[in-house]
Amino acid sequence: MGRRKSQRKNIAMLDSDEDTSSVSSSSTARSDLMSVSGTDDVQVDKDSLLEQALDALYEKRGSTREKALAAIIEAFNTNLPHQFVEKKFATLLHQCLKSIKKGSSKEIALACHAIGLLALTVGSGDNAREILEESVAPISHALKSSSDSLKTVSLLECLAVVTFVSATETEETERSMQIMWQLLHPKLGSNVVAVKTPAAVVTAVVSTWAFLLTTMDGCSLNSKDWQESISYFSTLLDKDDRSVRISAGEALALIFATGIEKLAAENKTTPDGSVLEGNKYREGYTHILGLKSKILNQVRSLSAEAGGKGSTKKDLNSQRNLFKDVLEFLEDGYIPDISMKIGGDSLQMSTWSELIQLNFLKHFLGGGFVKHMQDNELLHDVFGFTPKRKHIPGVEHQMTSVEKRMFQSPNSVHNKARTQFLNKQRMLSKDRNVGHFAVGMGDEDSR
Repeated sequence: MGRRKSQRKNIAMLDSDEDTSSVSSSSTARSDLMSVSGTDDVQVDKDSLLEQALDALYEKRGSTREKALAAIIEAFNTNLPHQFVEKKFATLLHQCLKSIKKGSSKEIALACHAIGLLALTVGSGDNAREILEESVAPISHALKSSSDSLKTVSLLECLAVVTFVSATETEETERSMQIMWQLLHPKLGSNVVAVKTPAAVVTAVVSTWAFLLTTMDGCSLNSKDWQESISYFSTLLDKDDRSVRISAGEALALIFATGIEKLAAENKTTPDGSVLEGNKYREGYTHILGLKSKILNQVRSLSAEAGGKGSTKKDLNSQRNLFKDVLEFLEDGYIPDISMKIGGDSLQMSTWSELIQLNFLKHFLGGGFVKHMQDNELLHDVFGFTPKRKHIPGVEHQMTSVEKRMFQSPNSVHNKARTQFLNKQRMLSKDRNVGHFAVGMGDEDSR
């Protein structure tokens, strides 16, 4: 694998906050909860506002809870409130879970976003484990009963972020991926008619599934399952919706980044240790080559697609650029080399795993992306990113007493969690340069 010989200039400027989603922004909350310098006195004022919003989650009126959740989201986007999280972590989590169980679609979407931000703020560790253990069941239940696209997409993104941050075992990640996959391939009774899945939900399933795939070791693959996943994503490249095509293209690039043909040619054993012999082995390998040939033709066409009715130039260019990158990768092994400007710092990415992780988190965090990339230690570890510390001119930055306990003590929860996270990253490091692939698609009877 290598980088392309003549690369397009691929630089994103993020000196200022970008547009935030309707779920994660509120002009009123922004004015009330604007971030200022990090002294203990100011932190108390911020936390008192957050505590007021938390108290409002107990109100009976749904619109009051929605405004409170929007204020909490804005606070987590503009400042990482570690002192508040240390004191009120469990209360915030369980009030958000109550909203997921009984709230309106809008309230559920807001609560999901708040839980995701909470997970990113606490990082790896015991609190993150609690978020995962407490959240998966209610999210899974809500997904099964959801018919609203906004609600479903928010639930999927919450599940993805919580699993990404908190899962320490392969089985936990596979469980979440299976929950996602079943939305596209549900178990249906004999008298149940399959309902067409909205394009927004298909895009969200593929994107969240691929996001978790970046954390997995490709050696755990079941050959039949990965063949079926490639086939399915290939069918999505022919869909009318451009966002579906783009998400499927990214997922396929990630899958093939594992060197799938090489695995098929050199490793004749499945993850359970059984040996693929004779016709069975040749049939699987031939099938993969056939799929790749078909996908190459599809990708080549999408990389040069002409604009059609109703298509915007920005969306069309996004599709063309992505599929040009995928085409060069599939044909020549060149990996896109992208530099992103974050404030005054530059973040370099050169693997499909990194690109998919960054795109997903940038989408999820919205206007809070720059703040989290500059100040969130978990994201620094994920991307190997060390930003220059920016302070108000003439004002020396001071850590609060709680932040000192959380981040500077060798025995702090943060440092223990950071060590755990880095150990997990090192275990995957030999595969990191080309991405990862695992399935989590269940047994045949789940399709």
